Amino acid sequence: MRTQLLVLTLFMSALASSVQAKTTADEIHRATTAFLDAFAATQAERGYQVAFETGSIDNRIALAACSAALAVEFTGDPWKSERPSLQVACTGERPWRMYVTATVSISGPALVAARPLGRGEQITRGMIKTRSVVVNASRRGIITDASLVGGMVVRRPVNAGSVLTPDLLEAPDAVSRGDHVIITARNGSFSVRSRGKALANASVGEQVMVENLGSSRTVRANVTAPGHVEVPM
Repeated sequence: MRTQLLVLTLFMSALASSVQAKTTADEIHRATTAFLDAFAATQAERGYQVAFETGSIDNRIALAACSAALAVEFTGDPWKSERPSLQVACTGERPWRMYVTATVSISGPALVAARPLGRGEQITRGMIKTRSVVVNASRRGIITDASLVGGMVVRRPVNAGSVLTPDLLEAPDAVSRGDHVIITARNGSFSVRSRGKALANASVGEQVMVENLGSSRTVRANVTAPGHVEVPM
């Protein structure tokens, strides 16, 4: 009888222990909040302000107790979405992982149009200004350095106050259809130059068809600078 009572007591103790030993919703919430607090502090050092709110976590959740600190990380890029997902994982003796939603708003300086911009206009200093925006509200990215857009060409109309994104601008044409260009045929340190005529518009880094005026041959060349193209020898 005593043996049966001892076995029953041990069984009940183990059962109670298994019921109590779990990771609670509060623990998961604290871990995600600590992670987002650290993210916000890091971005504050770079001049950005981060506001966040973690999604609700079901209090009925039943996950094994973790013998190690919970590991939290973004599963998506918080700079491209205001609702990034977070992975919370246990790497202890009984590993598990789960996902938590969050609302994250990152505010900081960005270039915006100081006035309406028309298609084909070339950007100058007076056409842009800097103001604080919600950086991750646009998945197209932002531009923060005015020196990067000087001389760029507007691809489509932009309203005054609109955030400038990389897809709104393009490099100006370095050669235009009909332009006479210098063709450099290069092989290592050895090169030969000839005169040619561009058969299309292209910017630096792009390829363009060029007619060699000496041989009348048409070649595909890389635009290296305004009025200059290069072909491999």
